[in-house]
Amino acid sequence: MPILDDDGLASWGGGQDLSAWEALMWRVSGDYRARSTGVIIELLDTEPDWDRLVAGHSRLTQQVPRLRERVIEPPLPLVAPAWSPDPHFDLDYHLQRVRLPGDGSMAELYSLAAQFAARPLDPERPPWEALLVLGVVGGQAAYLFKPHHSLSDGIGLLQLLDLAHGHRRDHSPADDRPIPRPRRRESPEGLLANRLAATIVGLPGRALRDTVRLAGRFVDDPIGTTTDAMKFAASLRRVLTPPDAPHSPALSGSGSGYRLDAFDVPLDGLKSAGRAGGGSVNDAFLAGLMGGLRRYHEKLSITVDSMPIAFPVSLRTDTDPMGANKFAGARFVAPVGEADPKARIAAIHNLIVDARMEPALGFLDLLAPVLSRLPGIVLTRITGEMTGLSDLQASNLGAIGRPLYLAGARVTRIYPMGPRPGIPAMATMLTYQGTCCIAVNFDPEAIADATAFATCLREGFQEVIALVDAVLPPK
Repeated sequence: MPILDDDGLASWGGGQDLSAWEALMWRVSGDYRARSTGVIIELLDTEPDWDRLVAGHSRLTQQVPRLRERVIEPPLPLVAPAWSPDPHFDLDYHLQRVRLPGDGSMAELYSLAAQFAARPLDPERPPWEALLVLGVVGGQAAYLFKPHHSLSDGIGLLQLLDLAHGHRRDHSPADDRPIPRPRRRESPEGLLANRLAATIVGLPGRALRDTVRLAGRFVDDPIGTTTDAMKFAASLRRVLTPPDAPHSPALSGSGSGYRLDAFDVPLDGLKSAGRAGGGSVNDAFLAGLMGGLRRYHEKLSITVDSMPIAFPVSLRTDTDPMGANKFAGARFVAPVGEADPKARIAAIHNLIVDARMEPALGFLDLLAPVLSRLPGIVLTRITGEMTGLSDLQASNLGAIGRPLYLAGARVTRIYPMGPRPGIPAMATMLTYQGTCCIAVNFDPEAIADATAFATCLREGFQEVIALVDAVLPPK
């Protein structure tokens, strides 16, 4: 993961206006069924120095202005919300510390993380909170970072992690980097007036340019232009059509509670298993989840052949800003009932390739400007129905290769507890120094036997990893 330069620090998070997609996520977050708040859980080998941690956060939030900005909503939802410096920014509110009251076990830590994730962020403040957890078993500690999804997607969060951590115990990141000037403040009324005026003034020119560009394309290649439009329309029908798979009877419910399960899988094992099945690490990750779900259903004496699964696809290019959001949601019907892990990896690989190649993959970018302006009750219902089409969401955030340090403590594991908007479970993976750290955020009302669910997930990944031994030649 690249180290950001000074310009990258100041520009992390993108421009002042929320994109239509970010505005959509922000405006539905008042309802738990559409809440897009996750938690990054870092395990630390020792308790970090508190004063040093506070000083580091103070410096970082000045060097990355987005972290001191809140979302300003216009009086009417006719224009997008915008980021504006919080005149009352209080680091003591955003960064706090607690000590586990019990035995300091991982179960107690994960329970605290689930409660932390479920607590809504204050919409009048910059949309993030951090919590240092002391008293973890074995003299360890934990650092929990809770951002709203409107701040960034997963890749942008990896960039932020790189900014916020040192390279060694005695290193404080970005000590000598300049502090940029804060951006101008926005008021709700001024935001509405200024953006509407700019839109009205620029609308004729943009419309004319778009018309000329489309007309030029049609004149140069009338058949190709028409064919592209027809392909997009056909793709849009496929993307909008509900998955051809029934919801699992074992994953039913839409409660507001969060429960976390986390475990490790060796990267080398997943990488080799993916190759053995003709796929990638991501395909092996999904195959492990599918294997665990199959086992869980079998334990409940339920037969499930397939299941609707959703996953994000990054749309980032080299010209996109650091942070912010640049992704699209995709779905596929997962072959949960396939018992052969090699065949399951191959099938998943083909399904993912097809899903990524859909011309209408980013169709929500076209609809978001309209959707984000709808009344909140209507918007929440629409987004709830869209997210509720899947039984599981799965996301592979990527990898961090170098060791990270936080105020003198070494980060030993990083578990990404992804948001769970109206679905029974969200499984997220982040690879840190050769270990795939997997966190599953699930609804305790939807998954009644949490112990069996956790056991089956681990067995599903063991089944995939065992594929490596099966393909190795005898010694």
